Amino acid sequence: MKFKKRLKSFLFFFLPFTAVFAQETQPTGQVLDKIVAKVNNNILLESDVQKTYIEAVAQSQQGMAAPSRCDVFESLMINKLMVAKAEIDSVIVTDAEVMLQVDNRFNAVMQQFGGDESVLVEVYGKTADQLKSEIEDVIREQLIVQRMRNKITEGITVSPAEVRAFFNSIPRDSLPLFTSEATVGQIVRKPTVNPKVREEIIAQLSKFKQDILDGKADFADLAKRYSMDPGSAAQGGDLGFFRRGELAPEYEATALSLRQGEISDPVETQFGFHMIQLLENRGATYNTRHILRIPTATEEDIKKAERYLDSLKKEIQDGKIEFAKAAKEYSQDRTTSDAGGFFTDPSTNSNRLSLRTLEDPVLYFTIDTMKVGDITRPIRFEDPREGTKVRILYYKARYPAHKANLQDDYEKMKAATLRRKEDEVLEKWFLTAKEDVFIDIDPAYDRCNVLQQK
Repeated sequence: MKFKKRLKSFLFFFLPFTAVFAQETQPTGQVLDKIVAKVNNNILLESDVQKTYIEAVAQSQQGMAAPSRCDVFESLMINKLMVAKAEIDSVIVTDAEVMLQVDNRFNAVMQQFGGDESVLVEVYGKTADQLKSEIEDVIREQLIVQRMRNKITEGITVSPAEVRAFFNSIPRDSLPLFTSEATVGQIVRKPTVNPKVREEIIAQLSKFKQDILDGKADFADLAKRYSMDPGSAAQGGDLGFFRRGELAPEYEATALSLRQGEISDPVETQFGFHMIQLLENRGATYNTRHILRIPTATEEDIKKAERYLDSLKKEIQDGKIEFAKAAKEYSQDRTTSDAGGFFTDPSTNSNRLSLRTLEDPVLYFTIDTMKVGDITRPIRFEDPREGTKVRILYYKARYPAHKANLQDDYEKMKAATLRRKEDEVLEKWFLTAKEDVFIDIDPAYDRCNVLQQK
């Protein structure tokens, strides 16, 4: 038994952030809006279907199969069902998590405007805060849906035999054609900040703590005024509940050493210096709030990092150390260092990726000017959470467009096999879950027969 359409449509709701941003801000002509579906208290608007359909069709022009309007409607209904069930099953996404994602992805978009908010206002007629507010609900739903999907499919794996069987089940004339791809790596260094700046921050946080203990100041008010964590400052520093192992080790160790309500001395992590208050400890999870202060590197601090990478680049080019080994040992970017510095496609975990997979437009255009084998000079860039950093980029390989095969595309085929297996589990889950919620669909979409067995 299967749905009318397989769950391949489920995934196109997770559009790149720039597409979501465009959906929420760009005029698409006048639409007479109305509610076309309800799943418990979660509503789906005609404008939501219209916007997502337009973007999905636009993506189809880049090599993806064009969905029908019913495909889009069903995909969005599945998301609403996921959100409704998340409420029933107490699957939570905190405000801090949402705001962190909003800020991080918004900053990536801002780079396209050179970081100039006035240009953003000129283009969209809205301030950065207004635009963030508009996309907040979209990001929240995406995070909830992804968390529910992960919960439902937890522990599912595929064997090499299953991958081969899946590949062999695809008709030869239906094998996908992959566009040209590249393998690109980076080694990142965060400038070591002048000790005097660090001492000033420690002194500032220590004074904050004393003022709170003396009743001269309120923790939440200080966090709103001084914390440099964009994801929690507006909430008075409240991070919400996290499971053990999810936050920086130094942060977690300090937080869990506190009694409820107790405030820590300044503690340093890779993100900066924190003053932490433990709000509640439930054993497996805990809730804290903090004030984050990030030391700002001086020009000389940044130049020292550039000189360090210059020397490392020379050692790589002279054959004294391989790039991957250097990245694992010396890169300070956790997301790439374990993979030898190479960027990976999150949907396949492969380091062969199309350049448009990269969210950073500056990175994209830099690589576009390079030749295979090139290593750039040290390049400065802005990390939304940690300030100015420096990196070198290595263009390892380029792969021409080709029809899918197991030798070159095993990781992609493995990811596709896993998705199919997950979809089978999800299909069974949906058929049961839909009985637990109230669903009302506008007659205009009755023809789509969404969430039905066939």
